[in-house]
Amino acid sequence: MSESRGSGQPAPSRIEAGDDEWLVQVGASAAAASGTPVDLLGEFLPMLAQAAIHGRRPEARELDAVRELGQRAARQGIGAGQTVGLYLSAAWRLWRELPMVVRSRDREKVRDAAEAVLRVLDDAVAVLVESHQSARRDMIRHEEALRREFVDDLLRGDADISRMVERAEPFGLDLGKPHHVALAVPPEGELQIDRAATFLERVIVDQFGDRDVLVATKDNRVVVLVPATSPTTTAPAIQVGRIIRKELSRMRGSGGWRVATGRSFPGAYGVARSYEEAREALQLAVRLHLDADVVDGRALLVYRVLGRDQAAIVDLVREVLEPLHHIRGGPEVLLTTLQEYFNAGEVATETAKRLHVSVRTVTYRLAKITHLTGYSPAQPDQRFALHAAVLGARLLDWPRLSLPPRT
Repeated sequence: MSESRGSGQPAPSRIEAGDDEWLVQVGASAAAASGTPVDLLGEFLPMLAQAAIHGRRPEARELDAVRELGQRAARQGIGAGQTVGLYLSAAWRLWRELPMVVRSRDREKVRDAAEAVLRVLDDAVAVLVESHQSARRDMIRHEEALRREFVDDLLRGDADISRMVERAEPFGLDLGKPHHVALAVPPEGELQIDRAATFLERVIVDQFGDRDVLVATKDNRVVVLVPATSPTTTAPAIQVGRIIRKELSRMRGSGGWRVATGRSFPGAYGVARSYEEAREALQLAVRLHLDADVVDGRALLVYRVLGRDQAAIVDLVREVLEPLHHIRGGPEVLLTTLQEYFNAGEVATETAKRLHVSVRTVTYRLAKITHLTGYSPAQPDQRFALHAAVLGARLLDWPRLSLPPRT
């Protein structure tokens, strides 16, 4: 491109918009500078050249092609900012290399060419960004759906093992190793379960690394999967639970979380088993009126044993504790006193402190229990029967719920 000597006027352009050798060079230069594949430009540069030289606006089909390129960039994992950067870089490089017919001394012609180029750039970038964001949203929804489905199948424990092992790989899980499952339950009325999961995921990765860990939500609970051993910790389940509870309590506007942990077991079925143990520990904590913020499933194994023979535990509660119904107000006060007495190591002064009553009141109630039931907490054999009956009553949610009828 050169001006005619002596005329002072630009020579007719020897490069038309259809002669794309120079456009290829512009595109290659922009792609190299932005580190982005040149094929994401598609026919963008010819559109710009046509606009600059002939003032032509892009057709619908051409913008549809740009829309597809935005989706392609999203699928390839190329960010919207990087893709837009490619288009902007290509635009200014093209303007710098435009034929002399456009780069003339005629200000009106230059202004018209610039406006035409900017209109095309504006249209193309708007379509590019919208399609990229739409594609990313679709991909995120798809990934979230796959994640939810995987978590559901993993915790249910009835999916095909070999298939589960394959599906676990993208999540960085080796299902041949033992894992703990912990469940975090928000305080009543807390709706920020997803925010808590996002917050906790960062903490878990920092504590245990980014392999063999998983944080998800299920049934309005945060589910945390961590390896039984890791390069940074050999913490048993209860310590994992304490870490989770401590971090959740730090989250702004959050409090009153309860965490339950299951023991570690190997394999895909082991994950489901640990999850079930943690889930049952939460249920037992509610039934037994435990005030602990962290509940260890291992510590509640005895209650699971009691609960498995419901017929026997119903008979025990009926024969030992049903006489407490004869006092005014029902058996709840005496039942609570007895439970706190056992929790306090059978020390009346500690029991009184926990119940916020006098020691005399505690001893009176214990004597009343012995009188009504015929079982004394001071006698070893009778104490065990009373303790087992109290635990059984809490498991059955008695006396709030009536015992099943005799058969």
